[in-house]
Amino acid sequence: MDLKDVLAVNLRLLRQERDITQEELADRTGLSSRYVGSIERARVSASITVVGKLASALEIQPCDLIRSRMKK
Repeated sequence: MDLKDVLAVNLRLLRQERDITQEELADRTGLSSRYVGSIERARVSASITVVGKLASALEIQPCDLIRSRMKK
């Protein structure tokens, strides 16, 4: 799984754990909800700046968004 896919899965899970909609996350980050949805579907690659904004909005460390949760 490449990092874009890992980010997509982690972003969706972490956002849902916090009961935040894509629209709310978009508002918190200054991104469009359409762009947030595209990241969650792994259709776009988020820049490191965007990863930082998402992490800040979710109150997590940026590495939590790109750390693989799959066991080897």
